[in-house]
Amino acid sequence: MEKTDPPESFGVFKPVGHIVMAFRSTADQQGAAQALAELGFAASALTRYTPGEMLAQVDRELPGASALASIGQEMNLIKAHRALAESGCSFLVVHVPDEASAEHAAAVAKSGRAIAAQRYGRFIIEELIDTVPGAAQVFESPDRGLDLGIPHVATR
Repeated sequence: MEKTDPPESFGVFKPVGHIVMAFRSTADQQGAAQALAELGFAASALTRYTPGEMLAQVDRELPGASALASIGQEMNLIKAHRALAESGCSFLVVHVPDEASAEHAAAVAKSGRAIAAQRYGRFIIEELIDTVPGAAQVFESPDRGLDLGIPHVATR
């Protein structure tokens, strides 16, 4: 995935076939990248975003986003990414072309101190980090906001 030409749907970031992870620190992001490399993920499968890079990307996309981006989770997620970036979070986007690689990357996100992680499919975006243990994922809409459950991170 190229940061200079990120995959989009309805004018906003939607990297189908990828997992997007957010980390409170660059050290945690680097640790996850190292763990993925040890599992056999190629460097080309990993795209890193600094907080500033994610903010810039979201700020470029928001003005041109289609109203259709508000129907699903896409708009809520980029707003959540913006809020996480504003709070200093770094991001790691991992290409997961098959179920086995997706499972490995999800395990790294869960054990690697990611505070949020989503797997982007063509029709569904799956939240991988249980923000409230045992709680079920709920329908997201622009009116409800994104239920990331991360304290002190607003999504509006």
